[in-house]
Amino acid sequence: MAREKEAERAAEAEGTPERSYREQLDFLNPIARPLASRKLTRKLYKCIRKAAKHKQIRRGVKEVQKFINKGEKGITVLAGDTQPIDVYCHIPIMCEDRSLPYAYVPSKSDLGAAAGSKRPTCVIMIKPHEEYQETYDECLEEVEALPLPL
Repeated sequence: MAREKEAERAAEAEGTPERSYREQLDFLNPIARPLASRKLTRKLYKCIRKAAKHKQIRRGVKEVQKFINKGEKGITVLAGDTQPIDVYCHIPIMCEDRSLPYAYVPSKSDLGAAAGSKRPTCVIMIKPHEEYQETYDECLEEVEALPLPL
């Protein structure tokens, strides 16, 4: 009984309870393709956390767009639940034109949290770095294996 009350208090302290991967899929945009699997989503979040630790990420539409135009290489991760889609619908096209790998994950709040921010983030670019090269290469291989939308 006491443990249940402690668990309820902990959930209230955190604010909104976290939604599962399946529940997050209900809020996806129609353009969210290729969508990362649950396993790949976890790997991408892990890679983002490592990259943020070494300051090797680009966060936000304006910053990612600027560095894609400058020719910077990396994995672009987009949030699938961003509304309205006009905010970032041009980013996948830019990535395809420059042969950059990209993938969608289901939640912008989880994407922002993985980057070490309290704010939700709709686009992040992970740059390669020797400190987490193995994790980066794993993610890169799996993201490139995802089928591109038609």
